[in-house]
Amino acid sequence: MTDHLRWGILGASNFARKAMAPAIHAARHNRIAALATRDPARAEPFAAFVPDLTVHGDYDALLADDGVDAVYIPLPHTLHVEWAIRALEAGKHVLVEKPVAMRAEHVDPLIQMRDATGLVCAEAYMIVHHPQWQRVRSLLAEGAIGRLRHVDAVFTYDNSGDPGNIRNAAATGGGAMPDIGVYTYGSTRWATGAEPAEITSAVIDWEAGCDVLSRVGARFDGGFTAHWVNSMRLMPDQFILFHGEGGTIRLDAPYNAGSFGEARMVWRTPDATRVETWPGVNQYVLQVEAFAAAARGEAAFPWTLEDARGTQALIDMAYAAAGGRPEA
Repeated sequence: MTDHLRWGILGASNFARKAMAPAIHAARHNRIAALATRDPARAEPFAAFVPDLTVHGDYDALLADDGVDAVYIPLPHTLHVEWAIRALEAGKHVLVEKPVAMRAEHVDPLIQMRDATGLVCAEAYMIVHHPQWQRVRSLLAEGAIGRLRHVDAVFTYDNSGDPGNIRNAAATGGGAMPDIGVYTYGSTRWATGAEPAEITSAVIDWEAGCDVLSRVGARFDGGFTAHWVNSMRLMPDQFILFHGEGGTIRLDAPYNAGSFGEARMVWRTPDATRVETWPGVNQYVLQVEAFAAAARGEAAFPWTLEDARGTQALIDMAYAAAGGRPEA
């Protein structure tokens, strides 16, 4: 590995172009080396800020590129495991977009390949790198709001006007829970360190085999309950509230800090209300820098494939409680 971690991107997705490629470009000790796309025109926006970009016409060619150390995979959900395994087999570190897989057990072969190769392979779960989430996790661990009794989380947007979006197609792993439920469910798990004991309620609205609005409740082994709302058909909104016997902690822009709103935490107790903000933090850049540190063996990556599997297992439980996916 050179002094910079050299990245290859599989597919010229809109998210890669708008968020992750600029983050890799901006991250310290990282650079974009290559992009794989069958459409040269889709490579042009990337080449605009990476003039020496190598463009490959297929994914296998990028995996064979000796000038690439790590691969970022923003492909449709149903292709994540296959191409992550191929990248590991090619000797590349792998950062794969969420959700890693469509069912929890599908993550297991990827975990086995990661362990067999000794390479870094992780889900691109950017929020755990943001200081607002690290602060919340520390406060909860310290008992800053007393005994936690309930968590409420909402993450919604509306893509009803974009029927061609892969999130609206069951064949490509569409649905609100795979796309954004990973945030409400996973952030509850990560911040509290607790795992679900049972799903207590699950009401899901479906369109063409995709969950477009879900309201799911759960009881956790930590002695608290949680309720999550995720939708691709509601006005955009997001927040999370941790409600304890001695206080509350609320994040106003927990998942898209900076673009949805300011990273802002309100911590209330009977004696005081404290507000903390983190202006100008780019959680995608922090994620890339953390991944590079893990690839160099300098630090552990804070979100493992096992963490991702746990969130997918919770999503699987929610689907099962609602009667399963329509196509199942």
